[in-house]
Amino acid sequence: MALPALFRRSGIAPPADVEAASLRSDRFRLERETEWRRLEAIVTALEKNRLRRISDEDLLDLPVLYRKAASSLAVARETTLDAALLAYLESLVRRAWFQVYGPRTGLTRWLRHFLASGWSRAVRAVMPEIGVALAVMLAGACVGWLLVSADVEWFYALIPPELAGERQPGADPAALRQSLSGAEDAGGLSMFAAYLFSNNAGVAILAFALGFAFGIPTLLLLAHNMALLGALLFVFAEAGLTGEFAAWLSVHGTTEITAILLAGAAGLHIGRSMAFPGNRTVLAATAQAGRRAAVIMAGVVLMMVVAGLLEAYARQLVTSAAPRAAIGGGMALFWLAYFGLGGRGKSGEP
Repeated sequence: MALPALFRRSGIAPPADVEAASLRSDRFRLERETEWRRLEAIVTALEKNRLRRISDEDLLDLPVLYRKAASSLAVARETTLDAALLAYLESLVRRAWFQVYGPRTGLTRWLRHFLASGWSRAVRAVMPEIGVALAVMLAGACVGWLLVSADVEWFYALIPPELAGERQPGADPAALRQSLSGAEDAGGLSMFAAYLFSNNAGVAILAFALGFAFGIPTLLLLAHNMALLGALLFVFAEAGLTGEFAAWLSVHGTTEITAILLAGAAGLHIGRSMAFPGNRTVLAATAQAGRRAAVIMAGVVLMMVVAGLLEAYARQLVTSAAPRAAIGGGMALFWLAYFGLGGRGKSGEP
């Protein structure tokens, strides 16, 4: 209640300065109240999710009305004596702020959109970088194979001896086959698989994080990581166990290696945007690329969780090559279909 009204209820005439301030407050309110009521109606409709009741003109004017209400609140705090008016404006500005600048969706809705289209569309947007990263990874695996085939010392330079165990160049084929069998005494292959998973998870994070250096460290990291795989593949191929090893690796490897590929592409996308911003400023180009890369990396984390579950359970429970290859191949087809078809036709995408 305004001070003049309190004076009158008490039977006391308000002082002249209080009466003048009251008149200014009333005039201030009358001049702006229409806009406040309009803003309140728009905010109320948005809070009740009644978008169809809001005209296009009202939606376009919402930010302007919010700024005017915020300005009115600032003026009212300095001049008005009406506590009720201050409380009304503070509530209105706070509610309007959430509609103009606040989060638009909850976690469940965001996750549904992310899985339905956001992730796959972000991946398709970096297809040039995926192509470069894939070429570098394949080249890295070939280099690892060729280095070890030329000089076995390269094997120990790429893979720590304590983790290699019996899986070394020239190892007995029977021992290598036993290590792939899934038996409990399989020469510590479970420990080696855990090492590969933790190593690959670290590589995925670094490949993304190092993209800011124009993508060069990312490419080197991808090549080095795949050289390790190429060296290990040579050992099993030399013993005639290429198919068995590929099946063992594919259970979790198709998901894990795809995650590394996407993380590397996300890092390259940021590096390319910094090096070639086009008509935009470097900051604007990097910010846009960073938002897209962040969506991809959120999916990479999910893929690493899936790969960890496959490595911990499916690879241990399934011990023969054919079912392992079926699981790995099925996961590869699933990811290809998901990234190729997910979210097609939404938001103008063909």
